[in-house]
Amino acid sequence: MIIKFRAGSKNAPAAALLAMAWALSNAPATAATTGSPAAVATASSTACPTLLQREVARLQDEKPQSLCQYAGKVVVVVNTASFCGFTSQYKSLEELHKRYRDRGLVVLGFPSNDFGAQEPGSNKDIAAFCESTFGVKFPMFTKTRVAASSGLALSPLYADLKQRTGASPKWNFHKYVIARDGQAVLSFASDVEPTSAAFVKQLEQMLDAK
Repeated sequence: MIIKFRAGSKNAPAAALLAMAWALSNAPATAATTGSPAAVATASSTACPTLLQREVARLQDEKPQSLCQYAGKVVVVVNTASFCGFTSQYKSLEELHKRYRDRGLVVLGFPSNDFGAQEPGSNKDIAAFCESTFGVKFPMFTKTRVAASSGLALSPLYADLKQRTGASPKWNFHKYVIARDGQAVLSFASDVEPTSAAFVKQLEQMLDAK
């Protein structure tokens, strides 16, 4: 609000008081809306579960993405491979993603070459394969180390998932399901079909939980 008045005007004192009153009455609201950078960062950190407070590179262009964008959703994390006996699960995972995304589900795919060297291609090769062969639309990320036995640095996300569940992938298409609050995590072996009754039952229970 801007109030203009001429020097010597009879209305000057009243206008000045009015401007002061307006500024004082609106100051708390402005502070509460903007907040300090530290306060904003704290609020953001509180809203995003610790398990998701990390960045990973997107498969298609290798640009970093914050997993906090999936906070509040039920998250399925799966390590994938293009030349595996379970590769057809891409179709089931995409079906699951489409069926439940409006209820708050997201599937996150992490290609890995850890098992049987069944994901040897580049990130661009993998992206093209997923799109052309199975029409995958759910988020996919760059090749990831998911098995500690490989002797190389394990993905921090997968290290945390192992710590939470006591289970680590033994083969491609191992699935973790993370609850909306990021606290409860379920683990499913590679041979559990994503659209199987047992898997869907657990998934729907998590989706129904608020």
